[in-house]
Amino acid sequence: MTDADVVAVADRIRGLTEDDVRAILRQGLARIDLAGARVLVVIPDGTRTAPIPLMFRLLEELLGSEVERLDYLIALGTHPAMDDAAKSRLVGAPVRDGRSGRSRIFNHRWERPETFVNLGTIGEREVEAVTDGRFSAEIPVRLNRLVGNPEGGSPYDHIIVCGPVFPHEVAGFSGGNKYFVPGVAGQEVIDVTHWVGALMTSRRIIGVTDTPVRRLIDRASSFIPTPRSLIAMVLEGQTLRGVFVGSMDGAWRAAAAKSAELDIVWLDRPYQRVLSVMPEMYDDLWTGAKGMYKLEPAIADGGEVVIYAPHITEVSYVHGRHIDAVGYHVRDYFTAQWERFKHVPWGVLAHSTHLRGDGTFSEGVEQSRIRVTLATGIPRDRCERIGLGYLDPGSVDPETWAGREDEGVLLVRRAGERLYRVKGDG
Repeated sequence: MTDADVVAVADRIRGLTEDDVRAILRQGLARIDLAGARVLVVIPDGTRTAPIPLMFRLLEELLGSEVERLDYLIALGTHPAMDDAAKSRLVGAPVRDGRSGRSRIFNHRWERPETFVNLGTIGEREVEAVTDGRFSAEIPVRLNRLVGNPEGGSPYDHIIVCGPVFPHEVAGFSGGNKYFVPGVAGQEVIDVTHWVGALMTSRRIIGVTDTPVRRLIDRASSFIPTPRSLIAMVLEGQTLRGVFVGSMDGAWRAAAAKSAELDIVWLDRPYQRVLSVMPEMYDDLWTGAKGMYKLEPAIADGGEVVIYAPHITEVSYVHGRHIDAVGYHVRDYFTAQWERFKHVPWGVLAHSTHLRGDGTFSEGVEQSRIRVTLATGIPRDRCERIGLGYLDPGSVDPETWAGREDEGVLLVRRAGERLYRVKGDG
């Protein structure tokens, strides 16, 4: 499954050891001329399961004495910035004033205009062609200036993206160039890619390798002038099963193929009720909504997904005011009333439709295919205002949901990353 330019190691039986990972990194990095180079490593934030501390340690071990500079950029998208304590947990080493040893660890400050450089524009006709006619607009590609300046003076000679690959509700699969868009991108290209995904709907796009959104992401990333390589990881639960090192496209495709094997759970039939137990790495509903995205294909018409996360008390630390104003709705609710909603950030509208799921809006009546209920720390009145159901989290004992598959009830103990689908439906 790998290109000639990709080196890979995978082990489903025991998982990969540190020695396994060290050996594959040494082999893969040896193919890149990094002697004396200034290297920027783009990594995920704390909302992704990945052995970033291991990678941080091994990259310093293997490259620290060879390169001139080894810095890190956290691909936050529009997530909140991480302080030193959060960065320390992320990389598994003390971080003070944004530094760990000689490495600087940058947040992607998406909210600051000075963060960005305009790398180019994707023309309207190209956008229309790439999206199979679903969308037509000119897209300015603004990315974090650390990834390169087309006018020269780029601060780094080589970029290494280091992150996991999972099924993803917007792009089909995460990872690869997605660490640039939306990871370190400006709002324009983030909004368009997310809205195109919403127009297609999550159920149609999630777990699919080649999608219009992925094509847009790859095209936007092609404007980056700095040479780039990828370290892609695949996990099964919290166990590292595969590492793929090579080109951005080749390593990503190899990892996505492995993720499709390990991260998609095929069920014999859909379920009426699903309890998605969310791990604490999801600290608001904006990220915890993955408990819906990954389960929606496995829920029967008229069924219900319950997102169980007593630790979540906020809808979104960044976008909450928009969601409170708009609420959660099916796609057609927005498209049928576009003049009313087109001023709202399209990434917010996309999140809204992805969480609410498939449905219709006709003659002023909205119908959702399934119900979405929150068993979180978000109060009942707020849940109802934004269009979601409420269940007292104190009344939920996940163990009482276990072993009830014959009743049409499914318990997912660590929801958010593995995709559940019904055989024959996808």
